[in-house]
Amino acid sequence: MPKPQPPSVSPPAFPTIHDCFTTGRDNHTVVADMDGTLLCGRFFSYSWPLPSLEFLYYFISESAGIRVLIFSTFVGMRVADIESVARAVLPKFYSSDLHQETWRVFSACGSRCVLTANPRVMVEGFLKEYLGVDMVLGTEIGSYKGRATGLVVGPGVLVGTNKAEALRKAFSDAPDIGIGDRKTDFPFMRLCKEAYIVPPKPEAEPVPYNKLPKPIVFHDGRLVQKLTPLAALLTLLWIPIGFVLACLRIAAGSLLPMPLVYYAFWALGIRVTVKGTPPPPPQKSIGRTGNLFVCSHRTLLDPIFLSTALGRPIPAVTYSLSRLSEIISPIKTVRLSRDRTTDANMIKKLLEQGDLAICPEGTTCREPFLLRFSALFAELTDELVPVAMSNKMSMFHGTTARGWKGMDPFYFFMNPSPAYEVTFLNKLPRELTCGSGKSSHDVANYIQRTIAATLSYECTRFTRKDKYKALAGNDGSVVEKPRLAASKVMGC
Repeated sequence: MPKPQPPSVSPPAFPTIHDCFTTGRDNHTVVADMDGTLLCGRFFSYSWPLPSLEFLYYFISESAGIRVLIFSTFVGMRVADIESVARAVLPKFYSSDLHQETWRVFSACGSRCVLTANPRVMVEGFLKEYLGVDMVLGTEIGSYKGRATGLVVGPGVLVGTNKAEALRKAFSDAPDIGIGDRKTDFPFMRLCKEAYIVPPKPEAEPVPYNKLPKPIVFHDGRLVQKLTPLAALLTLLWIPIGFVLACLRIAAGSLLPMPLVYYAFWALGIRVTVKGTPPPPPQKSIGRTGNLFVCSHRTLLDPIFLSTALGRPIPAVTYSLSRLSEIISPIKTVRLSRDRTTDANMIKKLLEQGDLAICPEGTTCREPFLLRFSALFAELTDELVPVAMSNKMSMFHGTTARGWKGMDPFYFFMNPSPAYEVTFLNKLPRELTCGSGKSSHDVANYIQRTIAATLSYECTRFTRKDKYKALAGNDGSVVEKPRLAASKVMGC
């Protein structure tokens, strides 16, 4: 006699997201799950280095797995920091992880809601600011005196029937469209007039970077890529090796004569590419001042790689630099006072002594954008040499807005094989300088456009204050210790 089999439980026959039409949806309301639905992957994917959490989440209880993950991630953190850090760090990773088919439907609707098991305080800012979401229903975290307890408060983790109950409380009328990707989404999907399932396809196509709803100009955090469990493990294993390697690379750059640094960097795995023809050193005998190298700003190491490319140390003026960075720097650094008259006199004096490097953006930008160039430099000399700086990192960013800037060079050199490209552009003709009657703003804008065209970047009107207000909540004056208007991005 054959052994009796348990009755099969087949999921409801929801049509797939590909079957949903988008015309005439302007007045419709859409409610979508987040992980695996609105996003191709999981929002918390970088936080799963332990196989035990994966086992708990997938084979025991999705709700229990999320509770453990929330507790281990947020216990003791300031609630305000959870929101601000998430707003600064997560957009880069997840705006480029938008599920193309879900976004096609989601963006066509006039009213948008996300229903997610992720902590609301973590995802709400990102969803509303970058994806135009109107309402976010997520898991609520308990707090005490402004700090997260790590415990989930009622109604609990929003999975299964809890999602359906949250939807009932938020909407008096049934939403027009419900979109989910797993069995625990079915209860809330049944409450919608139409419901569509996102097939579990690992090869799901994300929205292309150039078609994102809002450009990502500023973001923070040290990690270059969103981590998978394997990548997280490899990163942890690499950190002690990378730190030792970074110390060797920094020592080579600081202790060796500058003509040898280029070769030492190559021997230590740092790829330095030099393009264009730099001008010769100034000749004091004929009374000419030094060249002012006007550089785009990617990391605080820009002047050092400029010096490496030239084979001689070039002093640099900076807006802010940690004491540690000043100590280990192989070149002279001069801190600007932010007083226009004082800074102008200082730069003129330095130019009388020889060449000088300046980054008129005033701060770094990781993405393919150039911030507004300060026009002060154009008033001080006509010996202007634009320099397009670009770099590549595979593991760690060498810049930060919220962290300690003293670690910036270490993080850059901790990458397995970082790369820098220094492109010398033609020296500005005299007829394009202030000496021939051009305004300093015209000169600064021309150099910005020239460098942007060389790098295939986009010009913006954003400033240092815009960046630090968005990422750190200050004006950038304090080294150690946010919404952007898309209209500030302009074509070159």
